Amino acid sequence: MTTSDTAVPEPTPEQAALFARVRRMMLIAGLTTALAFCAVLIAVGYRLFKSEGRAVESAADVTATLPKGAKIVATGIAGDRLVITLDLGGVTEIRTFDAHTLKPAGKLKFANEP
Repeated sequence: MTTSDTAVPEPTPEQAALFARVRRMMLIAGLTTALAFCAVLIAVGYRLFKSEGRAVESAADVTATLPKGAKIVATGIAGDRLVITLDLGGVTEIRTFDAHTLKPAGKLKFANEP
């Protein structure tokens, strides 16, 4: 008798039920893994697709004109905004620009009460 001639005994009903349960659990685990993998690919693709437009817009050269005699006191970043603090002859002013397009977003002036 050779090794290929060995007979495989039929599984008992309990063993058959156990095999079916293990197969079902493996199928659920495989489908869950495939779903998670697809979700990660979709998220990465979405981020890459959304970031493509920003790279082109931010390559522009912009010159911001300041009032005569204005001095830049401080600069900073706040979220998607570029913040510049100016001294205009004793009056403090904060100007904000969009960090991606460098377009003016707002102006805040400070003055002393009379």
